[in-house]
Amino acid sequence: DFSALIYQIASIGSRSFSLVALVAVFTGMVMALQLAVGLGRFGLKLYVGQVIGLAIVRELGPVLTSLMLASRVGSGITAELGSMVVTEQVLAIEAMGADPVTKLVIPRVLACVISAPLLTVMADIIGVYGGMAVAVMEAGITSKFYMDQILKTVILEDFSQGLMKTVFFGFFIGVISCYQGLTTSGGTEGVGKATTQAVVYCAAVIFVSDFFLTKLFLLL
Repeated sequence: DFSALIYQIASIGSRSFSLVALVAVFTGMVMALQLAVGLGRFGLKLYVGQVIGLAIVRELGPVLTSLMLASRVGSGITAELGSMVVTEQVLAIEAMGADPVTKLVIPRVLACVISAPLLTVMADIIGVYGGMAVAVMEAGITSKFYMDQILKTVILEDFSQGLMKTVFFGFFIGVISCYQGLTTSGGTEGVGKATTQAVVYCAAVIFVSDFFLTKLFLLL
């Protein structure tokens, strides 16, 4: 159902935007602060922008965005579906002849797959500008030089690889969260337990798959 998909995407965006933006801007700022000090010891403050650009676009943007998605959206999906299981709404859907997977799971998984890259693009941009604000003050470089260094260093391949990771991360988040929700048992206490497990499993899968996806993309 296309309308259900659009609703889920809008719901994910509204729930995640502010949290992802907050994490992204302070990640960029902290990186700039640390790099200004660390690279400054070797007289390499000029390279702050290059390092921030590569780190955020290739790794930090995709991974941190996906972790926020798992904690904010994944937990919500699990709690929502878990509550439907406990209150026997899922059984009612089956009794009406509808497939719970088609009606409940597919729109949520697709919404996670679509939303993760979109949120990552936003996080990359905000993180880079957050880093620029601190780099100008702490590293003594101009904003134009900072952006020029990033544009010269970060290539389309870096950006696309980061976004491709989030497609996989979004899929994992959606599937794990839906599975944990639909297999909930034990009443309201079970819903809380399933929600916690979903976030933990999503985080673990994101970190493990990040290594293998990075290795795969480097080989291509």
